[in-house]
Amino acid sequence: MFRAWFAIPLWQRVVGALVLGVITGWLWGPDAESIKWIGDFFIRSIKMLVVPLIFFSLVAGVAAIGDLRKLGAVGGRAMLLFLVTGQIAVWLGLALGTLATNFQLFPTRETLGTPTTPTPEPNPTTAIDMILSIVPESPVQVMADVAVLPLIVFSLLIGIGILMAGKDGEPVQKIFDSGSIVMQKVTMIVMELTPFGVFALMAWVAGTMGWEALKALSWLVIFNYVGCLLIIGVMYSAMIKFLAKLPVIDFFRGIVDAMAVSYSTASSNATLPVTLRCAERNLGISNSVASFVISLGATVNMNGTAMYLGLATLFGAQIFGVDLSWGQYFLISILATLGAIGAAGIPGAGLIMMALVFGAVGVPLETIAFVAGVDRIMDMMRTTTNVSGDAAVATTVAVMTGEIDRAEMVSADDV
Repeated sequence: MFRAWFAIPLWQRVVGALVLGVITGWLWGPDAESIKWIGDFFIRSIKMLVVPLIFFSLVAGVAAIGDLRKLGAVGGRAMLLFLVTGQIAVWLGLALGTLATNFQLFPTRETLGTPTTPTPEPNPTTAIDMILSIVPESPVQVMADVAVLPLIVFSLLIGIGILMAGKDGEPVQKIFDSGSIVMQKVTMIVMELTPFGVFALMAWVAGTMGWEALKALSWLVIFNYVGCLLIIGVMYSAMIKFLAKLPVIDFFRGIVDAMAVSYSTASSNATLPVTLRCAERNLGISNSVASFVISLGATVNMNGTAMYLGLATLFGAQIFGVDLSWGQYFLISILATLGAIGAAGIPGAGLIMMALVFGAVGVPLETIAFVAGVDRIMDMMRTTTNVSGDAAVATTVAVMTGEIDRAEMVSADDV
């Protein structure tokens, strides 16, 4: 029985659980809340992963650069493009979320009957206080309190310290590399709980909040796809056309295999070998630039995820009646960008990062109940966006550094 269960792809089990949960909630009604604890267990499991996953992934990602000198010609340009496009992506997600809210496409707490989240009285905070708050007095306390921004700063400093240490830092780097891999495996274990959590949470949602919540999910999926298509079709195309000065159509022809594999697997890591092959054989990027930028991008370049985190945060804020200030919008933009950097390149990693962003701005983690069932459908498109971004940045950096053979750019007859 267990062998047959695990033989079914996880995303199929999740979709099946979603359908069964909706049917169960519709038949059971408000009493379906009695199994909500199963979903709460799943959410607590996700929260458990936030701190170690961010810590190990970010440190390993920075240390993967290999040499501080590489942060110059290649690494510096790549990281700048990763961060700039990440910020554009998350603000696009916030803009789409605001648009959906203004047109009342997302449900409110009144239509769903969700409780209002009390807004704490704001404490007067100066710019100096905000700067000081990102420097942890005690890294251990920061991890215990799940204070994500100082945790991210501490993780980045550890990664830079490993680079500065050179060979003496290699043993520590191996620890974090192994830790990052281990946390990805642990994440995959927790993701096996997703069908059960989705079943219980969707039964609760359908039984207590009705079809209004389910209708809202379709809008969330639509806006997720619209955001990803805008990133690919507008931002990446502009990067190739105006920065790399290469034919946009030939670029996308060159990476079509990687886009297809990423959409089907929903994993940047699983697509990495295909992306590297497309970059070198079809786009003419040198091996050194392709392997460095694309491997780094598989860890730190998650524009689709960053866009989605901004969109999903406003979705949850609308449902639970959380009023977000402009200051919190900026906090979301920072955490979504850095959180996407810390996201593992495996299916479902975006759910883990939701806990990071939601908790920082006061959006209840129960929002995950509304999105977990359809996350795989959205994750496929987000991963395609992430992988396309890796190739776009690698191409642009290769052009800037003269590490590309334009003659190898594929033409229509080559595909």
